[in-house]
Amino acid sequence: MRSIWKGSIAFGLVNVPVKVYSATEQHDIRFHQVHAKDGGRIKYDRICQECGKSVQFADIDKAYDSPDGERVILTDDDFDKLPAAEKHEIPVLEFVPTEQIDPILYDKSYFLEPDSASPKAYVLLRETLEETERTALVHFTLRQKTRLAALRVRDDVLVIQTLLWPDEVRAAEFPSLEDAPSARPQEVKMATSLVESMSSEFDPTEYTDDYQTELRKLIDETLANGGEKVIHTETEKDDDGEDAEVVDLVAALQRSVEAAGKNAKSGSAASAPAKKAPAKKAAAKKAPAKKAAAKKASAKSADSKADEAKGA
Repeated sequence: MRSIWKGSIAFGLVNVPVKVYSATEQHDIRFHQVHAKDGGRIKYDRICQECGKSVQFADIDKAYDSPDGERVILTDDDFDKLPAAEKHEIPVLEFVPTEQIDPILYDKSYFLEPDSASPKAYVLLRETLEETERTALVHFTLRQKTRLAALRVRDDVLVIQTLLWPDEVRAAEFPSLEDAPSARPQEVKMATSLVESMSSEFDPTEYTDDYQTELRKLIDETLANGGEKVIHTETEKDDDGEDAEVVDLVAALQRSVEAAGKNAKSGSAASAPAKKAPAKKAAAKKAPAKKAAAKKASAKSADSKADEAKGA
């Protein structure tokens, strides 16, 4: 795993340095759209409705259309003026009983790893949460957005779970339930008996994603059998760059945060020479014929001298 955030938890006067990792990942098989006629990949372009020209991602701002039909355009500078918590600090707001947090409020989960020579402060906070059976409510700023989050313990590891704001949870108001008749005691007894017969300890490893398994099987069988559904294509160059332009600003910022991890410097240093190599090859191909002939002559001369030296 690669850390996506680095900072510290402000626990009173105690500072707990941590690294943050995404706790979950998606295993869904990703598809892209193709032309049904020839299998060619579909590309998307951002066209301005006013001028009809293609617009680069860097030249795009965000706009809000009011119910009255007025449009407000906001730039990155406008968003930077908005209030946000310290980007590299997770302040503890208060500690609440864990059972008081409605599970519907939980959003995304992140693992926290101690980021200091001595993890004593990390262990202290972890054991305190376990001893008190409470969850810490914190502010967590990620990708320029501050969220309310729950800090708790899972398998001896601190976990942050971002929470939805109360107004983000819809009210469950269904008129059909208002006049619904109550269940009879005999029906409740039979239903309870059925529940008890189907009861067991929860083990998530007993459940599998059958859809993804069968989908992968279908793809593998199609590749093995060949036929009209399999199209041999050349590897597309700069495919990642094309996808990067399709995604929105939030996804672009996410990649920027991930690239700022501890392996970013070594990765960028390794990739720099590779980009310059094609330019040198192209320059060699465009060299004038006279220069190329001169190079061949000098090479032959060097070879003859080497042969003479060997004969001597």
